[in-house]
Parts: sequence; structure tokens; C-alpha cells
Amino acid sequence: MLSSDADILTEAEAWRRGGREVALATVVETWGSAPRPVGSHLVIDGEGNFLGSVSGGCVEGDVISEAMDVIGDGRARMLEFGVADETAWRSGLSCGGRIKVYVEKVA
Repeated sequence: MLSSDADILTEAEAWRRGGREVALATVVETWGSAPRPVGSHLVIDGEGNFLGSVSGGCVEGDVISEAMDVIGDGRARMLEFGVADETAWRSGLSCGGRIKVYVEKVA
């Protein structure tokens, strides 16, 4: 079991060395109540396999989808998630906070 963000980064490196295409998502900013702290990681491969967490599960699906695009086109993205009344049934942070997640392809 992976117990730390360092373990997740080590696994991302192993995936890349093993020939997988890999993207890394990192929490770079939080505001208010946030499920994961700045520096938390989610690693995603080209087949949609993933390890880690950037939100405790509430926006991982969107981050994984964006990561697949990053793997495909090589262009990093800054994603922002928060809660709003009109988006309550879409992905968002039910905890009421806001997070920014940077997604980049691992070369």
C-alpha cells in the first residue's frame, strides 16, 4: 500500500521507466476547507490507471479525464474546483472549499 506522496512519486517514476505514459496532478493551492493539502499527488497513466488523491475522491474523475488529455497533447493544465449552488450535482468540493490542481505530463 502506498502511504505517502513520496511513494506515489516513486511509483510514477517506475511507471514511466516501465514505458507507460504518465501524468502527475498536484494540489498547488487550497482555500477554505479542502480534503487534501497542498503537495498532494495523483498519478495517472495512459490507460486511466491511477494512484493517490488530490481531493479525497470528489473531483478525481475530472482530474483523471484532464490528465488523459495532458498525456495526449503534452500541454499542462491548471484546474480549479470549488462548490457552487448551480454545480452541486456536478463535480465539486462538497466540503465548501476550493483547490487548484496542476496537471503535467511526466517526461
